[in-house]
Amino acid sequence: MPEFKKILIANRGEIAIRIMRAANELGKRTVAIYAEEDKLSLHRFKADEAYKVGEGLGPVAAYLSIPEIIRVAKMAGADAIHPGYGLLSENPDFVEACAAAGITFIGPKADTMRALGDKASARQVAIAAGVPVIPASEVLGDDMARARQVAREIGYPLMLKAS
Repeated sequence: MPEFKKILIANRGEIAIRIMRAANELGKRTVAIYAEEDKLSLHRFKADEAYKVGEGLGPVAAYLSIPEIIRVAKMAGADAIHPGYGLLSENPDFVEACAAAGITFIGPKADTMRALGDKASARQVAIAAGVPVIPASEVLGDDMARARQVAREIGYPLMLKAS
């Protein structure tokens, strides 16, 4: 991963403050983003710099607007973005938008997110890597007769997981 000096935190509240504290300990400058509704939030004032994001959008849409976050990151001169958790932290399109803008995404690669983004494909990745897994079926869909048959083969107790 390339070295970076200024991190935009694409999140809010306590998680943003925790990321800022870690960044400060590493000697990195921090950039907060805030929606209009969060203009008095603590994370805005704890950052080295803070910028309003998503003018005219509601608070959820503002924090999820990839073009807006990239715009602010470029305007602020941020060379990295930390997504925090939730919001954009699991969005491979956001990772690709960061790369296209020449900004380091602090987190997994887009391909990794896609491979591990659902339980069925994550299980296949684990098997391919030689990680031991518990007995399970492939995705069964709505075929209840097949589900009962596979359940008898695997044995009880049984856990059902949405894929």
